Amino acid sequence: MAISVSVLLALVVLGSSPARSLDCDLRLSHSSPETFTLLSQMERASILSCLKDRTDFSFPQILVDGNQLEETQVTAVVHEVLQQIFNLFSKDESFVTWNETLLDKFLVGLYQQLHGLETCWREEKNMEHLPLGNENSRLAVKRYFQTISFYLKEKEYSRCAWEVVRVEIRRCLFLVNKVTERFRR
Repeated sequence: MAISVSVLLALVVLGSSPARSLDCDLRLSHSSPETFTLLSQMERASILSCLKDRTDFSFPQILVDGNQLEETQVTAVVHEVLQQIFNLFSKDESFVTWNETLLDKFLVGLYQQLHGLETCWREEKNMEHLPLGNENSRLAVKRYFQTISFYLKEKEYSRCAWEVVRVEIRRCLFLVNKVTERFRR
């Protein structure tokens, strides 16, 4: 996988920094305005010109309602979503499609959120004692992203396919933000 030098440097710096005490109210887990802004700036093709490539990725219903999840489940599921987005946009094919500077910033932002969530998770909860049903939620997220990966491969990582995925990821981050909003009150 070809990750740029700036992303690798950020990962090393963040990974080696001492863990700090965090207020674990899922603030770090929600998508920041910068994430949405970067995804908007990454647009390379008009979504209108790509309408023929649109598809339903079947976003996990458990995240659409979010009412069935406990806070520890939300933390685990949000972590899985962010990890899957990071993995998706870290693919070699992604670096060919997007502006490298914007992609680097996007990946660093995701990594920071993941690192914050992991630190928060370790401080607040024993990761081995997550509520039952948590694994089903995470598996639903993995299946969702697997569908996206298959779609990109089927479309041969075309510009329009990536544009459809970019829009879907914005929707995904919006829904994740909506679910975490419930627990921040």
